[in-house]
Amino acid sequence: MANLPEQFEKQRDYLVCVDSDGCAMDTMNVKHFEYFGPLAADEFNIQNKDQFQEDWNRVNLFSSTRGINRFKALVICLNNAKEAGEDIINIDALAEWTETTSSLSNGSLEDTLKDQDDESLKRALSWSQRVNKGIEEELAGNDKPFPGAKDGLAAISQKADLAIVSSANSEALNSEWTRHGLMDYVDVVYGQEAGSKKDAIANLLEHGYDKHKILMVGDAPGDLKAATDNGVLFYPIVFGQEEESWAGLESTGLDKFLNDDYAGQYQESKIKEFEDNLAKHDK
Repeated sequence: MANLPEQFEKQRDYLVCVDSDGCAMDTMNVKHFEYFGPLAADEFNIQNKDQFQEDWNRVNLFSSTRGINRFKALVICLNNAKEAGEDIINIDALAEWTETTSSLSNGSLEDTLKDQDDESLKRALSWSQRVNKGIEEELAGNDKPFPGAKDGLAAISQKADLAIVSSANSEALNSEWTRHGLMDYVDVVYGQEAGSKKDAIANLLEHGYDKHKILMVGDAPGDLKAATDNGVLFYPIVFGQEEESWAGLESTGLDKFLNDDYAGQYQESKIKEFEDNLAKHDK
């Protein structure tokens, strides 16, 4: 099993951070189609479930907010549902928590509930726990890495330190990546409990890496922002073109990164391809 953040020590000069859902693992769609959306509709008594699910998919999968944290997505979609005529309970406390908490996680929400008895917070925690339980119990065996991801991770691990940087919970990450033989290539896991992706990269920088020697690999605008906010490099796994993206990373992107020839024209072209693709799906 890979190290926890507090156990990790830098081994090589270069570091590659890799997101999980929708990036290395082909699990994002099924999680949102079968668990996140339907269970949110159930927990918050949504009447028009089809409309809610369509909006949930748009916010979380098929737009520039792809990959947003689950709790932030919940607030957005509940507000959208309210505007569409649904009778939604007051979620002011939940919205405030998502904007002020240092960790958008179940543990942080549980701590908040010790001091604040609010129905929207209770329902959000129940929803998130039900999602985790459903995924753990039923998704095993139906998840799989994207074609090319395992080979790409193997190539990375030969030349650089490798960190999972994900908003999924660490237990699920360890289970999924171990089940498919991916964890053998990983040095450290930064899951939901470690804070935001921005915070995870910032923590990794404290281990002594130069900024131009860290590459974030992700499929969502939040991954790009986490990289940009820390001044590190970004390689996109393009939605709908995941196999081609992994092949490009292994054949070209990794060598450019390791030869300090990644920043500039190459990175800019990859980011434009990534953003143009998402823009096609925005409504």
